[in-house]
Amino acid sequence: MLRGHCPATVDGKGRLKIPVLFKTFLDENFGVDFYVTSIDGQFVRIYPFPVWRDIEEKLKTQPSMNKAVKKFLDRTNYFGQMAHADSQGRILIPAALRDSAAMQGEVAVLGYLKYLEVWNKQRYLEHLEREPFTEEDEKALSDLGI
Repeated sequence: MLRGHCPATVDGKGRLKIPVLFKTFLDENFGVDFYVTSIDGQFVRIYPFPVWRDIEEKLKTQPSMNKAVKKFLDRTNYFGQMAHADSQGRILIPAALRDSAAMQGEVAVLGYLKYLEVWNKQRYLEHLEREPFTEEDEKALSDLGI
């Protein structure tokens, strides 16, 4: 599983070098092809392509007029592109997403079990402040047995 946080940088050409902590796991389990996208343009999601393909398989079984599916695809298609990691483990963040998510310089790369999220470091710290972990969250996790 992908877990934890690694600081990283997005270079001047818009490439993210996947931190070694995650790269080793990704190479061994998924390979070098990814779908890079976002739902809201505030951060980047990097899906190993086999994981993204599983999502697509689930989506294609849904009615074509399902509003939630359409909204999801509208956004993930607009921001998304296929990416192939180079020999140094770098992947290109699509230009539209790079701009909207402020992907330049220092970023936070976080493991979310099956995919990675990449945030502008400052934006992520602000996100954590805006979304505090509450007693209600604690109870919801407790109800799940966590």
